[in-house]
Amino acid sequence: MKHTNILLAGATGYLGNNLLNELLDNKNQVIAIVRNPDKLQNSNEDYLEIKQAEVTKPETLRDICKGINTVISTVGITKQKDCLTYMDVDYRANMNLLEEAKKSGVAHFVYVSAINGDKHRDLKIFEAKEKFVAALKSSGLNYTIVRPNGFFSDMGHFLHMAKSGRVFLFGSGHQKFNPIHGADLARAIVATLDDDNKELTIGGPDVLSLNDIAKLALTALNKPIKIVHLPDWSRKLTIRCLRSFTSVTTYGPIEFFLTLMAEDNIASTYGQEHLKDFYIEEAKNL
Repeated sequence: MKHTNILLAGATGYLGNNLLNELLDNKNQVIAIVRNPDKLQNSNEDYLEIKQAEVTKPETLRDICKGINTVISTVGITKQKDCLTYMDVDYRANMNLLEEAKKSGVAHFVYVSAINGDKHRDLKIFEAKEKFVAALKSSGLNYTIVRPNGFFSDMGHFLHMAKSGRVFLFGSGHQKFNPIHGADLARAIVATLDDDNKELTIGGPDVLSLNDIAKLALTALNKPIKIVHLPDWSRKLTIRCLRSFTSVTTYGPIEFFLTLMAEDNIASTYGQEHLKDFYIEEAKNL
């Protein structure tokens, strides 16, 4: 179905950009709100309107949802360098959007969190995300909560590690994941825009152990298979030290990564993009 008026927040990020392309390919009318319009490469003027705004500043969002049917937000801190906290961005900025959506009578709000966020509220990144999820669920709007497994872009860490000739893993390396490409996730989100009040936990087509991922990364770079397994206590110690001696914006993403890497995170399989092919392409640029 064609959704005539969609507001997309976070369009310049990894997932946001894939979502923008998918929405425009399906001839949806999209308003993309961005801090820096120069970062948006898509020039499809027939279906795209770019509005400059900052989701952390509610005054810049006034009436931004007028005439909008669906809001999609991928807003969240990844590597943002401003002095902003997870509560500022992952919670409060999304609340600013939600308040505008409610005011303008938006029918459906789609929010992208992450897999098992509801089980890891003790992590700083999820504390903020799940606080917003609770607010969205009680807002009265139809909602979709998207919980993707790790993105292929996150798996790039293993490829960069492999460049040195070996990959370091905590524990046995048997923990399993099915990371997903941003393009596949975008397709899944756009395909379910008609579904109301649901949570979509989703991953890519291949379920892989950390050992498998390390081997794919090393092979893509034509390196011999050298995997070093570190004791799991060193992972826990790393998290404790980071919490004690660095700021939350530094330790937050690493705490998230190291916590989820310690256990299986397998979601419903979806898509046609494979991590092996992604690594081969990325390796050409390293």
